[in-house]
Amino acid sequence: MFKRFVSLEWKQFSRSSYFQKGLAIKILLVLAALYFIAMAVFAGIGAYFGIQKMLPDKNPVEVINNFVIYWFLTDMVIRFFMQQLPVLNIKPYMVIPIKRSTVIHFLLGKTTISFFNFLPLFFFLPFSIVLLAHDYSVLNVVAWFFSMMFFTLSVNYLNFLLNKNNKVFYVIATLLIAAGLLQFYGIYSITEPAGYFFNTIYNKPYAVLIPLLLMIMLYRVNFKFIRKDFYLDGAISKETKDVHTQELTWLNRFGKVAPFLKNDVRMIIRNKRPKQVLFMSFLFLFYGLIFYTQETYQEMPAFLAFASMFVTGGFLMSFGQLVPSWDSEYYKLLMSQNIPYREYLKSKWSLMVVAVLISFILSTPYIYFGWDIFGMIAAGALFNMGLNSFITLYGGVLNRVPVELNVKAKAFSNTQGFNPTQLLIALPKIFGPILIFYIPYKLINFETGIICLAVSGVLGLVFTNFFLNQIEKVYQKQKYKTIAAFSEKK
Repeated sequence: MFKRFVSLEWKQFSRSSYFQKGLAIKILLVLAALYFIAMAVFAGIGAYFGIQKMLPDKNPVEVINNFVIYWFLTDMVIRFFMQQLPVLNIKPYMVIPIKRSTVIHFLLGKTTISFFNFLPLFFFLPFSIVLLAHDYSVLNVVAWFFSMMFFTLSVNYLNFLLNKNNKVFYVIATLLIAAGLLQFYGIYSITEPAGYFFNTIYNKPYAVLIPLLLMIMLYRVNFKFIRKDFYLDGAISKETKDVHTQELTWLNRFGKVAPFLKNDVRMIIRNKRPKQVLFMSFLFLFYGLIFYTQETYQEMPAFLAFASMFVTGGFLMSFGQLVPSWDSEYYKLLMSQNIPYREYLKSKWSLMVVAVLISFILSTPYIYFGWDIFGMIAAGALFNMGLNSFITLYGGVLNRVPVELNVKAKAFSNTQGFNPTQLLIALPKIFGPILIFYIPYKLINFETGIICLAVSGVLGLVFTNFFLNQIEKVYQKQKYKTIAAFSEKK
């Protein structure tokens, strides 16, 4: 049965729109994976010799054990935001004679086939080989290596619970925040007890049972959690509630794009996921406080330019990166209407531009840090409106991941719809303004860098019609691929 599952999953993957993405995207993703693997191998081999050189009186294994807790905590946070949890379309299997436990075991087994689970292998395995080459105990090293792998899989299964269960998320988040605050204020450090724990696992090989049992326990918890709702009625039933209509007549002044704007505003008001994005966009306004309050960054203007993008571009980057995925549930109906594609795209662009303007107005208190800082924020706002908005809109062609607007979301910023392609799309949005500012700044002065950044945004606004025309052609060309992708069951 597992062989049949694997066959069906491969057919679904190979026939999907993701398998048919541009060759350039595939190559970039493979190169990125190879880069991180190479860095992990290099770090695994060099860690032993680096520690010996910098801390000659310390045992490299003990040093790694003292700080490996931060590896797993960082791994947990990165997984929460970036790891795509595999999903099995279970409804067809519910009406045929297949054991529920078999389907659930296969679903959980898919979570282990993840880049995030393989990457630690390329660090801990080379490090363990170096230890063995330097006459460390074979039994201790092997037991320690498998312990690290078991802990990695434990984090994997814990991440599954964090994504699916809000209670688990709040408990873990509270513990992490409390530990972080205690560490920051010097009240209590988790490094010492964590180091003692991992060193004990290394010194006593039979302690490998601890991470093994932890992994099994988390697997069983996930199994029971999925099994609890593994019923056809639970899978297809939907929550119903009263809906209050909003006329939004004040949007009529925007002409032909008004119907689309009304649709987006209603979507944001009525659904969970867009509300979360709107809330997160507001938090981006405080991003500048991280950089503008630190003297270190005052000597690195490139970082200030980086921050200025996020202060006014929160909504653009969080909402805009999921265009047209926001409309995936009714995209087929939308595309069957006699409406110009250009007006649909212009409405999305207008919404992002208005959001940038509102964010810029709300960022006025940053004048407190000086007119240079506020001028950079203003230049960043112009760049977001004039160029980043079009880059984001163009990136939607490559983002064909459907979004369920009212899916039972994870507690903090549901990342459904996120995919590695968005990281590639984000590169020009982040590094583009930094280069436009930094080169004139380095060659002339600070003010020239701000002016160049602002002028680039103004030029983008001047050529709005040209950019929209080009983007419309690409969307039209990819229209049916997008429809097919949104029709796939994830």
